[in-house]
Amino acid sequence: MTQVAEEHEAGKNANSAGSDGKVADGLPVRERMLALLAIGLAMTMAVLDGAIVNVALPVMAKDLGVSPASAIFVVNSFQIAVTASLLPFASLGDILGYRRVYLFGLALFTAASLACALSPTLGWLVAARIAQGIGAAGIMSVNIALVRFIYPSKLIGRGVGTVALIVAMASAAGPTVAAAILSVATWPWLFLVNVPVGLVAFAVALRTLPFTPRSGARFDVVSALLNAVTFGLLIIGIDGIGQAEGRWIAVAEIAAGLVVGAVFVRTQLSLPAPLLPVDLLRIPAFALSMATSIASFAAQMMAYVALPFYFQDVMRLSETQTGFLMTPWPIAIAIAAPISGRLADRYAPGLLGGVGLALLAIGLASVALLPANPSAFEIGWRLTLCGIGFGLFQSPNNKVIITSAPRHRSGGASGMQSTARLTGQSLGAALVAVIFGLAHESGGSGAAGHGPAITTAIWCACALAAAGAAASVLRRQPGG
Repeated sequence: MTQVAEEHEAGKNANSAGSDGKVADGLPVRERMLALLAIGLAMTMAVLDGAIVNVALPVMAKDLGVSPASAIFVVNSFQIAVTASLLPFASLGDILGYRRVYLFGLALFTAASLACALSPTLGWLVAARIAQGIGAAGIMSVNIALVRFIYPSKLIGRGVGTVALIVAMASAAGPTVAAAILSVATWPWLFLVNVPVGLVAFAVALRTLPFTPRSGARFDVVSALLNAVTFGLLIIGIDGIGQAEGRWIAVAEIAAGLVVGAVFVRTQLSLPAPLLPVDLLRIPAFALSMATSIASFAAQMMAYVALPFYFQDVMRLSETQTGFLMTPWPIAIAIAAPISGRLADRYAPGLLGGVGLALLAIGLASVALLPANPSAFEIGWRLTLCGIGFGLFQSPNNKVIITSAPRHRSGGASGMQSTARLTGQSLGAALVAVIFGLAHESGGSGAAGHGPAITTAIWCACALAAAGAAASVLRRQPGG
């Protein structure tokens, strides 16, 4: 049976959701494809804008008349806004319906993109980026929850795999898209391109996204504030811990974040539907999937941050050559993710995820053991193996996260999935910064010092992937 015929068979008896909140098991094929298009466009914009701005920071700093250090707030403000808003929006998704939250996030993101492009000063730009990050959180927080209602139960793995493919391709395309736009236009166009795409995505989403049940619960404002303070302090602290001159301040920020976080968690334990879904963490499959997600994204980010230093500082390659050598990893993810999503509909997701992270660990170990003067082929097959392993892991793991939670808590599960990804990426980048900082303080500067520090970072990433593989195979899920 062909893919189209199989999807038609799975969705032929499904009816579009109605405004009464009753939802069938997935949408018919045509509506499903259009809904996925809307999600794909919005997710592409949200993920791209998390990385696309990095390339333009020097130009932005010059045009706005600010220092490079100040320009970094353009990136950090977006990251903090996204992470601090994910769980509140996930909670609102359970309360108001995922469709409403998604449409609001998409509308805000599109409007904030226009505001970013028109910003005359750094202050205005940072404010617009905060609004853009909040909009992106609205998109990211419920996208997997919507997949659960867009696809029939028997095809959820395929839907999750498709979203993983979109995220991987958007992440990989970020620097290339930024370079292409900047080669023909000024930096405001990095944001202006979102406007027509966002309008199209909104029109399609308004027509096709399903209505979902609403819990009718009240939104917990105090919990949302505690969440924002916790994640804000942790991210700011993690970003600064790699800088020797401000390390103690960063440690104090992390400590304060942990204290507020402890209060936050304590308040959630007595709530029937907590904003931080600690009740879902009591489900072993969900908790282990969250742990493996954090470990895997931390491992990947450590390699993503460390390897460009190896290529440019040790091998003396150009930025273009570095980008070329890094390409096999995201391409392999893009190929493996949808395949593993289909496999997850037929085989145990925990086992698939364990195999994927084991392959990632083997690939990272082979990278750490690269010869002194490796060829492009020797680098390429190692990074391809890493990408295949990560892609094989990601879709089954996301399926377990969303399906191990009760259907009416899909928003909380989706928000936790995105939070795990961003937390892992932040931890991975911070670990590399600490390793590099310690190497510099011990006198290891330049290429000679970077080599051992890079190797240490890759071995740490390998250990994280191996630990994640062990946790993955421990998962047990009915029917999985």
